[in-house]
Parts: sequence; structure tokens; C-alpha cells
Amino acid sequence: MGLLEKTIDCIGELDIPAMEQARKRQDELTKPPGSLGRLEELSIQVAGITGNPRPRIDHKAIFVMAGDHGIASEGVSLYPQDVTQQMVQNILSGGAGINVLSRHGGIRVVMTDLGIREPLPVHEGMYVKRIDPGTRNMAKGPAMTRQEAVRSVEAGIEVFEAELVKGLSLSGTGDMGIGNTTASSAITAAITGKAVKEVTGRGTGLSDAQFSMKVKIIEQVLELNKPNPNDGLDVLSKVGGFEIGGIAGVILAAAAHRIPVVIDGFISGAAALIAAVICPKSKAFMIAAHKSVESGHGHILSFLGLSPLLTFNMRLGEGTGAALGIPIVEAAVKILNEMSTFAEAHVSEAL
Repeated sequence: MGLLEKTIDCIGELDIPAMEQARKRQDELTKPPGSLGRLEELSIQVAGITGNPRPRIDHKAIFVMAGDHGIASEGVSLYPQDVTQQMVQNILSGGAGINVLSRHGGIRVVMTDLGIREPLPVHEGMYVKRIDPGTRNMAKGPAMTRQEAVRSVEAGIEVFEAELVKGLSLSGTGDMGIGNTTASSAITAAITGKAVKEVTGRGTGLSDAQFSMKVKIIEQVLELNKPNPNDGLDVLSKVGGFEIGGIAGVILAAAAHRIPVVIDGFISGAAALIAAVICPKSKAFMIAAHKSVESGHGHILSFLGLSPLLTFNMRLGEGTGAALGIPIVEAAVKILNEMSTFAEAHVSEAL
């Protein structure tokens, strides 16, 4: 049995008794029941994920997966592919948006190269799980083989499990890769059944003409490759990306180890679709950080049944939304653990 199969086998259900105990405590805290709204729901979900009615958040990490896309040669992005490598270097140097927000939230950033076109020098802050120097041009055939798709997902699992030994109680996802909104739109259309135009955004800021061309290319990609929406690995191999597979692996590994995973925006959402098709039970372990301004992201959240914590009109990626969402989840858990009950505080309850 391979690593992916073993991981899927370890994914269970939410712990209902732990959730009931957490809900009971929430109702006993010094506040009107339900008055902290979504924070209460989050703490109960985390209790169910972890199997602990009094969960604690001690170590937080965002897994940023990077890879290049052959479809970029079709002119679907305003930026050249060199930007993937340059931005990974910026993240490793601590100067990107994800670094700033992660430092603010006390979150470590875990970078992985799944297939940047030009290899980077060895860096102690980066895992190297290169599958190929970017995916193939999916306008001419599948983006990768099925075996490569499995390898990309398993790479995400391996990185997640390597970080477990450092301590990990709350995780998040992030991405870097020029051309990945095109792959994500194709994945979203394939799995949700929505029209390409409905799930395709302007990425880094395409003009009307460029956007129309992008939609046409994605439609052609789907017609050529015919991904099976009921087979997550088939979708990933035909129209996905190595970093998207890696993120899907992180999500599956988090579910297998009963660690909440805060999903970033559109790219991470596409990976969450892949993970959910591979193992539907993984959806219960996901928390949506925010709703991206990318049009397809709302359709992803609806398909997965996830409600975003924030709507900030963000579309940067990198894990920036997750870096904002993680402290909210942490705050919810602290309310459950640190707020006094009526009995503990000797406060009279409602009549």
C-alpha cells in the first residue's frame, strides 16, 4: 500500500462526543449562549477534528507549495515564469506578504519546491520535492502523468509529516506558481460542472481581451483532456499543477493526523477540491480562511460546503488569507479554554 492510500485509510470522522463536550462548555461560559457566533462554532469544530474537548494551539505552520505550469507559454498570465522562482526566493528571504502576516500571527512558513522551472540553490528553509521543471502544456495534452500526480500529492504528505516532529497543532495552505489560476479554473470547472467563464478570474489583472483568450484556452484544455470529475487524481494529472497536488497532500495529511487545516484562496481551494474528491471525509477537517475575489472561489466554497471566515477582496495567494484565518481559529480555541464558566466565576446565570 502506498503513502497516499495509507493516508486516506487514516482519515476518520469528527469526534462527536468531543464536540458535544465543547458545545456544553461553550453554553456554560460567562456569556449568553451563542453570543460569540462563529467563534463558538470554530472551537467546536476544532474539538471534533482533534478529538479533544479542550484543544490547544501551540504550533502553527503554513505550507507554501511552489511549481511552474507549462500552460504559461500560452500567455495566460501577465507575469513571466521567472517570477515563480523570484517570489520563492523572496519568501525564503522573509520579504513576501506571507512572511509579514505569518510573523504577525506567530506562524512558521514551510516552503516546498515541487517543480519550479529553474532549480533554486539549497536553502535550509525549503523542502525540495521536484517532480519535473514545471508541468507540461495542458493545451497540448495532460499536464502530468497519473504517477506524477500521485507523487505530487505524496510529496505534500511527506512534508507535512516531516513538520509534525517540530510540533504542529494548526496548519494552513499556500501556493506560488505563475499560471496556476488557469489550472485552478480548469479544476474547478471540471469538478463543479460550472461553465469555464463562471469560474475563471483575471488572475494577476488581465484585460478583457486577455481574459476572453484565457477562458477559450481553458475550454479547449477541458475538451482535449476530458478530466473525470469523479477521479481527483485524473483531474489533477490532466489539468492541475504539481503545487496543487502538494497542497492536496497537505490537506489529506492534516485530516489523517486530526489537525485542522485552514485553506487559503483560489489555488488552495482547487487543491481542496482534489482532496475532497480523493477522500470526501477530508472536507470536515477544512476551515476556509477567506473568500477570494477570484470568481471561481465562491463556487469552490459552495461545492465543499465551507463558509469563509473573512471576505477581504484578496487574491494574492501565498497563504496570506490562511495567515489571517489561523489567528481567528486560535482565538476561538482560547475562548473555549480560557474563558470562565458561570460556576467558575461565581456569576449568576440567566433566570
